Amino acid sequence: MVTEPKNRHPTPTTGRKFRGPGSVGPLGLGVAVLWLSVIVLLPLAALTVTSFDAGLGGFWDAVTSPRALATFKVTLEVSAAAAVINLVFGTLIAWVLVRDEFPGKRFVNAIIDLPFALPTIVASLVLLSLYGPGSPIGLVFNATKPAVVVALLFVTLPFVVRAVQPVLIELDREVEEAAASLGANNWTIFRSIVLPVLLPAILSGAGLAFARAIGEFGSVVLIGGNIPGETQIASQYIRELIEYDQATEAAAISVVLLALAFVVLFVLRIVGNRLARREEQIR
Repeated sequence: MVTEPKNRHPTPTTGRKFRGPGSVGPLGLGVAVLWLSVIVLLPLAALTVTSFDAGLGGFWDAVTSPRALATFKVTLEVSAAAAVINLVFGTLIAWVLVRDEFPGKRFVNAIIDLPFALPTIVASLVLLSLYGPGSPIGLVFNATKPAVVVALLFVTLPFVVRAVQPVLIELDREVEEAAASLGANNWTIFRSIVLPVLLPAILSGAGLAFARAIGEFGSVVLIGGNIPGETQIASQYIRELIEYDQATEAAAISVVLLALAFVVLFVLRIVGNRLARREEQIR
């Protein structure tokens, strides 16, 4: 008597959807949405509601007053300058850390994240000691826009470096070697092969740096000088409004900053995704 072999691969039960080990069920999704709502969405909603306590006219008056407009102008100028400078030098540092070998490389790689761990007020104190009155290196430019830019460069550098570094690590160098064997110089290889791949990460890092810069406070509070219309940025103006018990006006300025950061990140995300898709199509 021959027994039928057991079916080692039973057919899946109809109506049930297989979930892989990395999938998230309804409970996980609900917890994630709840946590995001409590930590991010509800505070932003409360801030937005507060900004309109005086009505739409009060909101408009708060964000279009001469002090507010001057503050926005300074904030955008120094934040854009810091983002562009770090876009260039952050990419260069990431390139050196990935492609070059030198003594102390691990130490340099570790201190890139120092602005994330160091209290920003400490950074402002250090910069004031270095570039303020009695500077040990003879450079005194505190209470100026360049001083604010330097402070923002310090706190935003890791965003670009850490955005570009993983892409460089994963980049296939065989294409570069093939181009070099065909006679292409280093600049041509970088411009035609490497840069298109890095560009989405560079833009993402620069966008994060800009968004961080427009809301920065601690690193500029001492070295910046807080001069209205000259070095006062939006976060310092918000603190001043709160000290004078003008919470509604402070909330209105905060909402504008949030909107600016969101628009910049959203646009750069779209541009980065399009560039990445175009690069995939070319490949």
